[in-house]
Amino acid sequence: MGSLNKMNFITRLSVLCLRKSKMQQRHQSSRRPAVPLGSRILTDPSKVFEHNMWDHMQWSQEEEENAKEKAAENSLVKVQWEDQDKYEREASKYWNEFYKTHKNNFFKDRNWLFLEFPEILPEKRREELKTEERSSEHTKINSTNSFSHKNEMFEEGEKYWKKNYGGGSTSVQGYVYNKNQAKSLTDNPQGKNRGEELGRLESFPGSDATYRILEVGCGAGNSVFPILKVLCNTPGTFLYCCDFASGAVELVKSHSSYNSAWCSAFVHDVCDDALPYPFPDEILDVILLVFVLSTIHPDRMQGVVNRLAKLLKPGGMLLFRDYGRYDTAQLRFKKGRCLSENFYVRGDGTRVYFFTKDEVWNMFNLAGLTEVQNLVDRRLQVNRKKKVKMQRVWIQSKFQKPLLLSLNNPEETTERHPYR
Repeated sequence: MGSLNKMNFITRLSVLCLRKSKMQQRHQSSRRPAVPLGSRILTDPSKVFEHNMWDHMQWSQEEEENAKEKAAENSLVKVQWEDQDKYEREASKYWNEFYKTHKNNFFKDRNWLFLEFPEILPEKRREELKTEERSSEHTKINSTNSFSHKNEMFEEGEKYWKKNYGGGSTSVQGYVYNKNQAKSLTDNPQGKNRGEELGRLESFPGSDATYRILEVGCGAGNSVFPILKVLCNTPGTFLYCCDFASGAVELVKSHSSYNSAWCSAFVHDVCDDALPYPFPDEILDVILLVFVLSTIHPDRMQGVVNRLAKLLKPGGMLLFRDYGRYDTAQLRFKKGRCLSENFYVRGDGTRVYFFTKDEVWNMFNLAGLTEVQNLVDRRLQVNRKKKVKMQRVWIQSKFQKPLLLSLNNPEETTERHPYR
């Protein structure tokens, strides 16, 4: 009898260990994968509904042709000119109505930002976060048997960052540079006097900060608050965020996590070149432009990018993510919703453009910025309950302002990757 009980105990223990192992494997297979753009690859089509999203999808020539045909078909009937003019003139009204209806419940918080865009944070803060997350993950595993992958997320982002930009960096005027380039910057009279010039300016929100970020088109704060959660513990940093929908800005300001000590939210129309920003040019380290440029009329996009480029300090980064050509959202439009080529109006009056990688490169290059990253992100999104598959296409890019102007010829710029 004792032998039988011993065998039962061993059997139960084995089953328990097996279940725990499977639980870990299930969790690990569903974690957010490595950068850039993930690494969850669909190798077995029969398992397509095991996850909500698959990365790095390759389209067949047939799929590409079918997408082009659908886009051509839904573009045959254009919106009447008088209506197109109305959508342009009243763009802010439609977005205000959008936020009045949905408030902050429509979009999810973009907690992936630090994974794909580690440049949002100063280098020192990235290192601190890695240490904090290691400690936090160790505590969670011991106390709850849950498996946190936040530390892994920052490590993967940091690996990508170091691979592309390298180490051996230092700080000049609150920005991280390669040491040789830092010497070049401080030896250049123009760079040496930048801090003095800023000091002579009138006080403005974030004037005491050494690292400044601007999010354009902040909406209800789905990027703002994940960023603030980190920045509030990072001395010397400041976040600006703007939207031309006053209702969206009010949602941000009324949020419990909003604090004017490290954030300034303001109403601003980036299409209005004459409208001043509440801070001087060339003081921003990072500009975040995520699913915003696509809402602007194509004829006005270049002017917007040109103006934003002036806000970046030398070496500053513009981080971009938006809709790509032949995304499912484009192919789903019905006839009569097309404004112009690849530009559509939704039923609620808001508009959207679908980019190619080359279009993005041309815009930022004309604004004087250099490509650091410019990728087409093709993913397969699935609705496991309804058994529906959707081909998603996004463009993800990083562009950088020239580090220095040539002293002999101001029109020429040096190679600028301050992290290399």
